[in-house]
Amino acid sequence: MSVTHDQILNYAGIHVLKKMDLKPADGGIQMPVILDAALAPLEDVLERLVLQGRLEIDRKRQRYALTKAGLQYIGALIDEAEAVIDEFDEWETADMVAELRARNLDPLRARFLWGWYQGEFDDLVQFQERRGIEPVEYAWAHFITSPAFYANLALDLEDPN
Repeated sequence: MSVTHDQILNYAGIHVLKKMDLKPADGGIQMPVILDAALAPLEDVLERLVLQGRLEIDRKRQRYALTKAGLQYIGALIDEAEAVIDEFDEWETADMVAELRARNLDPLRARFLWGWYQGEFDDLVQFQERRGIEPVEYAWAHFITSPAFYANLALDLEDPN
C-alpha cells in the first residue's frame, strides 16, 4: 500500500491539530510562524491547514492558532475514530480492510485515526522503538511527514496469512 503526498499532508495535519489542541502538560505544543529546522517539514502541512481555515496566524504572538473550524474538525475526527474503533475492534484485519474497501473507505485513514485517537502516535520515538524501526528519527515533524511512517503503519493492514 503506497501513500500519496496528499495523504501525508492530511494525516500529518491531523497530528499537528491534536498536538496544538492538547495542553503543554499533555504533550501539546505552540506552533511558531517561523519554523526552526526541527519543524521545517511541517511548512506545507501548516499552509494547507491555514488554507482549509483550520488554523490562522496570530500575528501578535507570531504563532499559529486553532480556529473554530479547526476545533470542529478535531471533534469530527474524534467521532470518526470512535465509530471505526467501535465497529471494527473485534474484526480480523483482512476482514476489516475488505469491508472498508467495499465501502470505498481508505483503510490507511482508518488505521491512522485509530492510532491517533488512542494516543499511539503521541510519542513518535516510542512508537518507532516499539515497532523496531531503525534508525529512530528523533525529530517528530520529520517522521510524521515521512513516507516511512505511513509505510510502517500500512504493515498493520496486510493479511498475515
